[in-house]
Amino acid sequence: MKICVLVKEVPDAAVEKRINPSTGRLDRGGEKNLNPYDTHAIEAAMQIKEGGAVQVDEIVAVTMGPESATRALHKAVSLGADRSIQLTDDVLAGSDVSATGYALATVLEKESPDLVLLGQQSDDGECYTIGAVVADHLKMPSLTQVIKMDVTEGSLRCERQAEYGYDTVEVEMPAVISVGDAINEPRYPSLKAIMGAKKKPLEKATAGDAGIDTSKVGADGSAVQCGNFKAPPAKSAGEIIEDEDTNETVERIIAWLDERKLI
Repeated sequence: MKICVLVKEVPDAAVEKRINPSTGRLDRGGEKNLNPYDTHAIEAAMQIKEGGAVQVDEIVAVTMGPESATRALHKAVSLGADRSIQLTDDVLAGSDVSATGYALATVLEKESPDLVLLGQQSDDGECYTIGAVVADHLKMPSLTQVIKMDVTEGSLRCERQAEYGYDTVEVEMPAVISVGDAINEPRYPSLKAIMGAKKKPLEKATAGDAGIDTSKVGADGSAVQCGNFKAPPAKSAGEIIEDEDTNETVERIIAWLDERKLI
């Protein structure tokens, strides 16, 4: 059994997210990291491999991104992936979800995985839909928000979160599964795994290498076009009242609330 895990490089959670005014896209400068939601997908793959219900021959981490995304793949390998594939090409820049899903599906089609796993969302775009787009191109069944998986030969029994509770669904493999962050607690990589990650096989492919139709990717090949984004206006500083005289302080607070018709 082969498991492919889709991962993504995203801006670090501590970095303030900004829109690049010249491109209308997210500014991806500054510190970046592996999408935290994807670590749950890698952990899910590792638990299947270690569970012993089926034999997992390899776990492959797959990403689409610039050269810097190599670091995210090294992190994915340190968490358990056996090898990684990086789809990187300037013609892919600006791809919307549909174009990204098509490009990733083209790479996955050559890998012929039995199972494709990914996190429920990315920490930057938070669109939740990339798994369904990939599955549509691969003609595979797809489930989202999966919080439990039982694997047998040729099928999966999954429990997924829904608005009204939980669904239990059985699907045949190959399949594309987006896992929720409640499915597991990702492990921490060992120092040995971190040091050895750069020695694991890493395949870099251009759009041409993968056989991608470049008219279907990039900003020009995307159906979604970015609009006129601008930062929200800065909030004015609040009024600080020093409590030197309690009675006077209370009166000022009441007057402030009354002026705004809050009392």
